[in-house]
Amino acid sequence: MVENVPRWRLVLAFAILYIVWGTSYVAIARAIETIPPFLMGGTRFVIAGILLMLWARSRGAPLPTQRNWRAATLTGALLFLVANGAVVWAEQFVSSGVTALLNAVIPLWIVLIDWLRYRSIRPGLPLWIGLGLGFVGIMLLITPNQFAGGEGVHIPGAIVLAIGGISWAFGSLVARQADLPKSPSMATGMQLLCGGIMLLALGAVTGELTDFQLSQVSQEAVIAVIYLICFPSIVAYSSYVWLMRVADAAHVSTYAYVNPVVAVILGALLNNEAITGRTLIAAAVILSGVFIINTYRAQGEARFNWRLWRRNPAVVAGAENKI
Repeated sequence: MVENVPRWRLVLAFAILYIVWGTSYVAIARAIETIPPFLMGGTRFVIAGILLMLWARSRGAPLPTQRNWRAATLTGALLFLVANGAVVWAEQFVSSGVTALLNAVIPLWIVLIDWLRYRSIRPGLPLWIGLGLGFVGIMLLITPNQFAGGEGVHIPGAIVLAIGGISWAFGSLVARQADLPKSPSMATGMQLLCGGIMLLALGAVTGELTDFQLSQVSQEAVIAVIYLICFPSIVAYSSYVWLMRVADAAHVSTYAYVNPVVAVILGALLNNEAITGRTLIAAAVILSGVFIINTYRAQGEARFNWRLWRRNPAVVAGAENKI
């Protein structure tokens, strides 16, 4: 983790990531009721990206270079075209419980890819225990009926979500070392814009524009899209990008364990769903896994950076100052 980062900024960024992204499942489901999924996602990301880039320019960020645009196109494709495109498409067929479960294994993909591709810390027993606890907690959180939606799992949707999760994990790690602008707002905006344009193109290719009419869009869907633009896309994703630059990947990825808990609480508040003892036990297991992962990775990251520094001091210095 980068030194000299105020603790309150880390706490706030993690709180935003845990809570705001946990609300996005409900908002997406409401939005795609009357808006085609790829068109909704693409519109959301394009608007959010433009707003962030304008904000960065007003704060003095330089114009992106050609290399910046190439990096943003790659990461935007991995994070938004594939990963988020998978979510908005699958939520037409897959229950929110299955979606939360499949997204909860993203930390496992990040740890494995980080180790195999970037030679990061070798996963040890404590880390596997933490990841296992998180996964068990998610399983406890979702009862069989909620998991299957009473009709069984939509297999194509589940496969698409799994592919999307792997793409998100790989894209997150690529973005840490990609040649993106130093301004987090500019970098985030470029990735959102590139991914959004590609999603709109995908929507056009798949025929979403053929029968779509603005008059069919409900007021609830409009409100959901505005919320998705302002909070999950701009506020939460900006926090995610910043955290991926100042904290280790496994620590940041623990949001996938907490988001389903937030979704359950929202269900109780908005849909009068009961919070049972089973839910409380699952939450305790999930938070225990988060604690183990955070502790183990925080201790191991310092050792890894020291070994890397001995081989190439410039690499670590450059990575640690890329905020």
